[in-house]
Amino acid sequence: MRHLTALPALAATLLLAACEEPEVDGAAFFADNCTQCHGPAGRGDGPLAEGLGTPPADLTRISARNGGEFPLVHVMSVIDGYARGDRAMPAFGAADLGDTIVVEIEEGVGTPVPSMLWALAGYLESIQEP
Repeated sequence: MRHLTALPALAATLLLAACEEPEVDGAAFFADNCTQCHGPAGRGDGPLAEGLGTPPADLTRISARNGGEFPLVHVMSVIDGYARGDRAMPAFGAADLGDTIVVEIEEGVGTPVPSMLWALAGYLESIQEP
């Protein structure tokens, strides 16, 4: 009978763990996957930048190029591979970008997004300069 009293506490712990967002690090993903072209600070000056037909974007100026607003959905679309244009950047959507989480991009609307895509977009938003 002693074992049955521990079950509700264990179930509650597992339920809480399942509801938490997974630990992801957008800065680490950027360092591992983006710095060769975009550079360590995201300014488009990585060691492979010169050899590309289209220069990598300065990722610190995304908001400045968009009237001071960070275009979150567009940024995630570019990273994922939906909004490509003439970019030489690989489409990361084909890779494993982590567990899907539900985020509220538009008020009241839950949108499923890969956790690493969300974390990387958040990191890019954090490095914006005026």
